[in-house]
Amino acid sequence: MVSLLRCQSSKPYSSLICSLALGVAFALSGTAYAEETKPTEIAPVPAPVVTPPKVTPAPATKNQVRFTKTGAFDSDSVVKLARKLAAKPYTVLKDPLPAGLAKLTYDEYRDIRFNPTASIWRDQGLPFQMQMFHRGFYFQDLIEIAMVEGNNATHLAYEPKYFTAGDVITQALPNDDIGYSGFRIHNQLNNNGVFDELMVFQGASYFRALGKGNAYGLSARGLALKTAEAEGEEFPIFRAFWVERPHYDSNLIVVHALLDSPSVAGAYRFSVRPGDNTQIDVEATLFPRVELSKVGLAPSTSMFLHSLNGRHDTDDFRPEVHDSDGLLMFNGRGEHLWRPLANPRQLQVSAFSDNSPQGFGLIQRERSYAAYQDLEAQYERRPSLWIEPVGNWGQGAVVLTEIPTESEIHDNIVSFWKPRQPIPAGSEYHFAYRMSWGEEPGVKANYVVVSRTASGRADIAKATPRRLFVVDYQVNGAMPDELPLAKVEASGGIVSNVVIAPNATNNGYRLAFELEPEGKELIELRAELKFPTPRQVETWLYRWTL
Repeated sequence: MVSLLRCQSSKPYSSLICSLALGVAFALSGTAYAEETKPTEIAPVPAPVVTPPKVTPAPATKNQVRFTKTGAFDSDSVVKLARKLAAKPYTVLKDPLPAGLAKLTYDEYRDIRFNPTASIWRDQGLPFQMQMFHRGFYFQDLIEIAMVEGNNATHLAYEPKYFTAGDVITQALPNDDIGYSGFRIHNQLNNNGVFDELMVFQGASYFRALGKGNAYGLSARGLALKTAEAEGEEFPIFRAFWVERPHYDSNLIVVHALLDSPSVAGAYRFSVRPGDNTQIDVEATLFPRVELSKVGLAPSTSMFLHSLNGRHDTDDFRPEVHDSDGLLMFNGRGEHLWRPLANPRQLQVSAFSDNSPQGFGLIQRERSYAAYQDLEAQYERRPSLWIEPVGNWGQGAVVLTEIPTESEIHDNIVSFWKPRQPIPAGSEYHFAYRMSWGEEPGVKANYVVVSRTASGRADIAKATPRRLFVVDYQVNGAMPDELPLAKVEASGGIVSNVVIAPNATNNGYRLAFELEPEGKELIELRAELKFPTPRQVETWLYRWTL
């Protein structure tokens, strides 16, 4: 079963349960095969709303401090904790909430808000502030937090003064240290003097961030395990965080995190610099308890409902609805690949084989309000997330999972890097990467990108299985004098009527071609433009399915 849970502003939580067939294809090799298996769960990532009413304290069960004990702290402290944790069998931690808090409804949970006057560092003139999330509703796990200053860490105990409760919740807030469910960091990201939300950690190993002018969209995770596998997905959790006190004259904040799950423990360090594109440098060390053969590094989770290349069974006034519209990859051979996202009828997994990737990420390329026509959701403001590996990640594949959904409240897109070789049990596996939240990677002069993909039936007079594809390219710079040559390849069916023409409306070209499926249910497509004068051009990839 697949349970997809997503929180969108002004919309209730919801879940989607479905049983689907898994189709797997290795897109770059041109070899496709399918196998039957069961998809699995994608965890929720909410963005609670914070405004201040009243608070009523009450007693609760006190929990012990396991990880964020007050004491000495250095750059290796979390690594030592993770190594020690992995040397022992996995333990399910039990930190029960008082009955009233454990059974909160969605509306009751939303009614517990952080008191902004109690924000960490609020009165210290620092470039960052921090607010915590209460436990309850879906967020039952106790998350420990410590504040780091110099070489010392101090456990941040739960206190009711940090929260206020409105009129909806009848359960009184506790007095004892019940921990938190996560936290968020604020920064003067958009306007001086206004501390806007910058980054959130809450739910399993999920987190998300914003660049300047962005609104929350896709999310990231610390690690993906067994995604879309028949045995069921495993969701590691960040059990504890250590947040370094920022300097007043630096635009940097550092967060350390301890990851744990039945298969692996890990130590993470996030170095966060807000800006037009908010950059997060991630350094991680994994300590597997078992061999990790189905692991995803630098995973991202997003939503794609429909666009001009996928509006089957769509009844929506908006032309497009998505947090991301494509997967962009710069592979180790220097090729730039653009794969438009889809909302398939059956769950699909694609693996793009590579060696030492330069970068990959889920991109929101369409930035025009006219493409979405949604005054509330403002999909044109959703950030892209670009992953740039540090060092040589070796052989493996960028894996893209696309899950059918009927609603925008569900995250149905997952991408990550899967190493070719399993990570052995008992080993120490270090990797690092840079995340850029905001715009996609900068386009160089004369670079040619795919700006739009659309498809529909090829016969305007009557219904037909033959499909028409229209791919628009945009040139960054002056248009060349000569038309490029277009090459379209397909793993099945027949491609015909390939036409390339100038497109003055976007300073680029329009490629059009028809595809006759010939009874095929899945066809991998690839289009390339070749110019007389060498220049960087994105290669267009697409998976057509019934």
